[in-house]
Amino acid sequence: MLALKHVPIRSFNENIAYIHKDCSIYKVSNINSLTRIEIHGGEAPVFAFLQIVDNNKFVRPDELGLNTEAFKQMGLPEGAEVTLTLTPPAPSLAAVRRKIAGNVLSSDDYASIVDDISKHRYSNMDIASFLVAMNSFITPNEILDLAEALRGDKIIDWGTEEIVADYYCMDDIPGNKVDLIIAPIVAAYGLPMPKIISSSSTSGSGLIDTMRTLANIDVDTRNLKKQVLEKRGAIVNAEKVEICEAERIIAKIEKQNGLSTMECGIASLLANKLASGITHLLIDIPVGIRAKIKTSAEATHLRKLIEYVGDRLGLYIDVTITDGSEPIGAGVGPALEARDIIKVLKNKEDAPDDLREKALFMAGRILEFDSKLRGGQGYLVAKELLRSGKAFDAFDMILKAQGKIESPKLGHLTRDVVAEKDGTIVRINTAFIAKAALLAGAGQYAGAGIDLYRKTGDSVSAGDILYRIYSCNQNDFAFVTSMIESGKTGFDIE
Repeated sequence: MLALKHVPIRSFNENIAYIHKDCSIYKVSNINSLTRIEIHGGEAPVFAFLQIVDNNKFVRPDELGLNTEAFKQMGLPEGAEVTLTLTPPAPSLAAVRRKIAGNVLSSDDYASIVDDISKHRYSNMDIASFLVAMNSFITPNEILDLAEALRGDKIIDWGTEEIVADYYCMDDIPGNKVDLIIAPIVAAYGLPMPKIISSSSTSGSGLIDTMRTLANIDVDTRNLKKQVLEKRGAIVNAEKVEICEAERIIAKIEKQNGLSTMECGIASLLANKLASGITHLLIDIPVGIRAKIKTSAEATHLRKLIEYVGDRLGLYIDVTITDGSEPIGAGVGPALEARDIIKVLKNKEDAPDDLREKALFMAGRILEFDSKLRGGQGYLVAKELLRSGKAFDAFDMILKAQGKIESPKLGHLTRDVVAEKDGTIVRINTAFIAKAALLAGAGQYAGAGIDLYRKTGDSVSAGDILYRIYSCNQNDFAFVTSMIESGKTGFDIE
């Protein structure tokens, strides 16, 4: 047997095991590359990929080192005795090879693939191969089968609640954090709305980053259920809620390699909502030249696909197609977006109109999941809940229940970007603004980002401020400044 050792290295999903080249128990002279092994000694076997080291300070000949992911999964203290055996590749990889060859896979194939991924029997390269195969060809029924497999067995049960609602946007439109306004409006009405949020796959500053500036979001499943049943709402980190393990592993590889597609995204989205116990879901598909979905025809195709899969899964889904041609609200970056959200909830005069109106529209659609409301009444009820302050009170209760925190300060390094000529703003490049916010540091620092002063349709004179850049780090500030000094602003003025 070998003594277990924790090697404090994170490897982005993969379980990695390390043994010394002069291992006292196992002969490793014939092992020249990453090898699949099975480790025994804990409650259940742990699969890992073997690497050989020749430094006694790293791992001694009588030790088996495990990286952080594998050590946590093993559930044993350092020094515990373990054994290992070589194991063949995961059996479901044969199905992946068939998919690469262009075949349609069965529901059993997808169940086996997802099971092996959740047990860490796939390397990151194996998962990437699976994603490439899926991205080249997948049928609607395969999306359904994949969603059912990804859902898993751990499903949050909300007891006698007939409606458990949620909202999801299919794109990371800069500033579009209407979720954090919708949730308290819906909670104030009385419908339960558990928002389980993940890191953005395409944006430097996602919903999770914005919420972190307002409250603790690391809430486990038990406390999530308690809070939603008592406060009717919660906004929490998906990493702390024990559902859809395989989907999270896959999502990280998608983010690292840019392998995500709308079809696979639908399967992941619906799997997460099913596992979260959601019964009624509103999906927002923004359309715009710089958005993921470029045309109304693409959006209509996507809507039909979502509705087909959702119906087969037993989800009540309402899909709405919206304008994704420019940023929503004024702030792009965690602290700036949080500022806008609070302004809307507090009914401030300078609250962004587009952010408020979109939130009210979406909240109204969700409230109309309740059969007591007739068509069109949802918006009016949502507007009154916002105007009366009940929505803000509900949000404040949610923040306090999770652990309210003081908002961070904006970055101390600033630069105003101004109009170079008189005219009217005819277009704002959302991709440019998102990139500028990312370069300014919005993906790393809560106080970094872009504060928009103007929107499409506004008249400007030369020298008027279009937006202000905030950075917290000199290097980030230099990057975004050089981008602006190249002569581009992201605003088209005619």
